[in-house]
Amino acid sequence: MNVDAFDTRLRAIPGGGVTSARGFKAAGIHAGFRKNPERADFALIVADKPASAAGVFTTNRFCAAPVTVSREHLGGPDKGFGRVQAVAINSGNANAATGEPGLAVARETCDIVSQVVGCTSDQVLVASTGVIGQQLDIAPFETGIPAAYDQLSVAGGADMARAIMTTDTHPKELAVTYESGVLEYVDCTFTVGGCVKGSGMIMPNMATMIACITTDAPVEPQTLHTILTSCVKQTFNKVTVDSDTSTNDTCIMLASGAAASDEQPIREGTEAYEELVYAVHVVCESLARAIAADGEGATRLVTVNVTGAATNEDADTAARAVANSPLVKTAIAGRDCNWGRIAAALGKCGVAFDQTRTSIDIMGLPVCREGLTVPFDEEEALRRFEAPEIVISADLGAGEGTATVWTCDLTHEYITINGDYRT
Repeated sequence: MNVDAFDTRLRAIPGGGVTSARGFKAAGIHAGFRKNPERADFALIVADKPASAAGVFTTNRFCAAPVTVSREHLGGPDKGFGRVQAVAINSGNANAATGEPGLAVARETCDIVSQVVGCTSDQVLVASTGVIGQQLDIAPFETGIPAAYDQLSVAGGADMARAIMTTDTHPKELAVTYESGVLEYVDCTFTVGGCVKGSGMIMPNMATMIACITTDAPVEPQTLHTILTSCVKQTFNKVTVDSDTSTNDTCIMLASGAAASDEQPIREGTEAYEELVYAVHVVCESLARAIAADGEGATRLVTVNVTGAATNEDADTAARAVANSPLVKTAIAGRDCNWGRIAAALGKCGVAFDQTRTSIDIMGLPVCREGLTVPFDEEEALRRFEAPEIVISADLGAGEGTATVWTCDLTHEYITINGDYRT
């Protein structure tokens, strides 16, 4: 596929989100999981009929009850795909470290949704986000699920994006659309949309996030899982805010096929498959960057590019070392072009390279060449630090490996938010 040519056909949908793809409706309401009646805390998304589904979940061994139940409904941890008609998400309580009572609530939630929607219980997925270690009451689900179902609409995607927020400062959603250039799908216009929450406890795998991605392209569940896992690996799994991995990370993708209901499913290895992968990647990358930019207390999105590593894995390790360094992150918060902190983070990460072949740039400003200081204008550096995105680039001079990781600066506000999280 000619990526440049495809880019000209890929268009962002103004105000688009998780319900921009045909075949889906959503709602976001206040169901009572939070004390503030003005704050939405329950989201429901429903497909017109059972849709292809795929999921990727946290690697944290303290995984939450809804993660366990959703994995089961997608065939277990070694499968991760199936057919689903609804996804129910609550915020305010993570339902993590809650034992058998938590599992019972997650399963009963699926039962209630299935009765209201008219599907089987295993065609429902659940996700939760919020405080860990507190038992989750079933009562808000008993009243909230029917109430949300009554409010389902195509316009409800925006309400869903708000309802899943925790410490996020704003909802995160996006949708893109494209006309397929493949003869088999001539006159077919496909859409990929999604929403995500995530602001703190962010570190792969995955970022602490609840994400729902949708498409109206025709895709079988196993193929959808291949698409999702490959895109998550290069997007959501490249985000870190504070190096902590959540107990509740959940990324679900649904494919209704409504844009080409009479056509054969898109097959792996075809040009139509490459088109769809690219569109999903664009949506996931944009949402991933939005998570990093909205890191708790953050004032700047930070992109760390590492090139010249012996392998891509080495480049990823080095980039994460820089992105997770409190010294680097606080220097950025202070608008201090202190490249020595970047060098130190690279040097400690365990990746083999020769410091005398290493180069570092900050915001396109050369600050280190062959391991030595390059004189630079401090006033110009301060001016460049006013940009909303700070780009750090390091070339290790050891090979062809590359990686990009997204993070944010570390401010006093991060401590305030997390110090007061439960109070």
